[in-house]
Amino acid sequence: MSAVTPSAADQGSAPGVGAGGTGAGGPEAPLPAERGEDRWGQLVQNIARGNLLVVVASFVFAFIIGSILILIADEEVREAAGYFFARPSDTLTAAWQSISQAYLAMFRGAVFDVPAFTRTLESLRADGGTGTYVWGPALMSGLRPLTETLTIATPLIIAACGMAVGFRAGLFNIGGTGQLIVGAMFAGYVGFTFELPIVLHLLVALVAGVLAGGIWGGIAGFLKARFGANEVISTIMLNWIATYLLFFALKTSAFTGANQAQPTSPSVKSTAALPQLLGPQYRLHLGILIAIAVVVFLWWLMNRSTLGFQFRAVGSNPRAARVAGISPAKASFAVMAVAGALVGLAGAVHILGTEKRLTEGIAGSLGFDAITVALLGRSGPVGIVLAGLLFAGLSTGGRYMETNQGVPLDLVSVIQALVVLFIAAPPLVRTLIGLRRVDNPGAGERRRRARATTSTPGPGSTAVPASTSTAASTDATTAGSDATGDIPGGPSRSGPDEPTTDARTETKGEDR
Repeated sequence: MSAVTPSAADQGSAPGVGAGGTGAGGPEAPLPAERGEDRWGQLVQNIARGNLLVVVASFVFAFIIGSILILIADEEVREAAGYFFARPSDTLTAAWQSISQAYLAMFRGAVFDVPAFTRTLESLRADGGTGTYVWGPALMSGLRPLTETLTIATPLIIAACGMAVGFRAGLFNIGGTGQLIVGAMFAGYVGFTFELPIVLHLLVALVAGVLAGGIWGGIAGFLKARFGANEVISTIMLNWIATYLLFFALKTSAFTGANQAQPTSPSVKSTAALPQLLGPQYRLHLGILIAIAVVVFLWWLMNRSTLGFQFRAVGSNPRAARVAGISPAKASFAVMAVAGALVGLAGAVHILGTEKRLTEGIAGSLGFDAITVALLGRSGPVGIVLAGLLFAGLSTGGRYMETNQGVPLDLVSVIQALVVLFIAAPPLVRTLIGLRRVDNPGAGERRRRARATTSTPGPGSTAVPASTSTAASTDATTAGSDATGDIPGGPSRSGPDEPTTDARTETKGEDR
């Protein structure tokens, strides 16, 4: 009889366990080099399956498509493409200059303005300045776009934190626009009407915005808890109610004051305005610190508090939460109230720090951008901060790109939408970068084994044993299950004691 070769499972088993195990240094133990290769292979698999690779690839694909749109919109590139076969270098040069200058202008408008830094530095040196008297103003001049990006990102991050509370609890809050409007309305009204001391006035205005947003979000939560109303429909309707309520308020003397010719409110008093951190020449204000505090609060609420645990339990499995003594109805109301309060705070910060007065377009697209930022950031604190900075940078950089290079600002919206689209479909991104098998490892090999096993044996060939056919059928079933995913109602796997159809067929053939 020939020697029996240990199986792979036996070779990788613990010392003293399984067939032939002789200890840590036995012949069946894996070699150190093999363990190192397995470790590196596992690391590569983790990177390929992780979210970071998908996010980076999504941005790359979005900017590639944006580059194509830039080339289509550039008149010089289109003219050079007309004689491409005569002088292809002209077309390639024009295309490179168009793309590079557009994205360089976006960087200058969002992060750091190198020409402004250089001009300020040379001007101060020509006037005889040295040391920090030169480098300090020059750096601030170059960093002005970054301060603008932080200013735009501040209410966006706060509002996205409010959206994340609902998403983590399984509720899709679409009412960011309405909650932000009512928060800005009440905070602005307190800001330009009341006469209070400087610190107290600011705190009262912020609290008014928080309470207004919480009440507005709590309405949708009450309808959900008491009557089972869908929060998507109710929050959308509340958005329209808040929008037209603002239009009506700006036509009354209570909100317009003496200036009734234009639908704008008076400016908030200096005692209620958020102080500017870098002086009057920059718009960056104290709201950036409030945004940081809100991010920390979101982390504590959802990961360290009992209320956040109840939110997550209801969002994961309402039936199990009810069995554990958590009321899904009360949790839904609390979720919408907390989410609305945070979005209302974003509206208060927006008017007290940036806009300083109410207008009909006070919310803009901020409420819906917050939804995108929360989804893009996976409803996590760090992800929301990064996504908020990204969207704010695209907004400020896109405006500078439009004025400096003539590229339409709508391109920024296209890039944002493409990023969200790619991130929402990780298998699509992995397919585009050649990692399609990561989502379904070994499926191709299992299908080939299944086809080879179930094929009809030719003349003179040996019949396949029933155990081999059963294993192949099980692999084929597993491959089909992996290909379809864990979908309710999908193909189920055969139990260990239940013979498959192929196994029964082979057994009957052998009996005959």
